[in-house]
Amino acid sequence: MFNVMSKMSKQQIKISDYNFKFSLKNKMGRVLWIIFCLILFRPFFSKFFRKWRILLLKIFGAKICWRSEVYSSVKIWAPWNLTLGYDSCLGPQVDCYNQGKITIGDNTVISQKTYLCASSHDYTSNTHTLILRPITIHDQVWIAADAFIGPGVTIGQGSVIGARSAVFKDIDNWSVVGGNPAKFIKKRVIC
Repeated sequence: MFNVMSKMSKQQIKISDYNFKFSLKNKMGRVLWIIFCLILFRPFFSKFFRKWRILLLKIFGAKICWRSEVYSSVKIWAPWNLTLGYDSCLGPQVDCYNQGKITIGDNTVISQKTYLCASSHDYTSNTHTLILRPITIHDQVWIAADAFIGPGVTIGQGSVIGARSAVFKDIDNWSVVGGNPAKFIKKRVIC
């Protein structure tokens, strides 16, 4: 019995490293972002307004390159937790649930309907405490349509995540993975 309880307290200590509660400033920022998003971000769906959307994201604290692309149908939970590199793209209907930080490198494509989730809940707690774990997606990555990227995942440079894949573990550089859960398929070789 003691051994089981000892293991549980070690696990709780590890999980508690990621426990988080949102500040009033964060909550007010979210309210303002939702209003601005509905009025000034989403209605401007034309390619002509690409820089307008990037400007709004920058105003709300996103670290984003002017040459990147963010479609108007993208859902971003907290722009101040988003870093989007040079010539990268968040495609149509991407859901960037970034309660925790999400960092996306250069020349990376996040295809339509992908779900990036940088938080979860402690299922061992009776209050289901919120856990924030960052997602890091390196340069030259392609995440195909309708994929799920879980909290705490790092996707290595040049990797490809197959359509409808669910990624719960780190992916090595230049790997092609697919499935649920995502499994290694082959190394990516560029001709």
